[in-house]
Amino acid sequence: MTIKINRILERAEILKYLQIRNILKQYKKAKNYLLTENLNQIQFKKRQPKADSVWYFRINRKYCAIGYFDDDGDFIVVGIDDHQ
Repeated sequence: MTIKINRILERAEILKYLQIRNILKQYKKAKNYLLTENLNQIQFKKRQPKADSVWYFRINRKYCAIGYFDDDGDFIVVGIDDHQ
């Protein structure tokens, strides 16, 4: 899979959520993997149902970031999921 991502954007409340749970550093590392197209490292995948065009990537074993692509090729993070 070859996906070119220009930027990764998130709202201020996302950063606050990550900071409160002490996973901001892990998020930034996962974000860097995404920007350098190291997609296997963070398990970047399309979420079900695939027609919705919602993507996610793993931050660590417990959390993943959920988002979508805008028209400019930017990935917008809209939420963090605690999937345990």
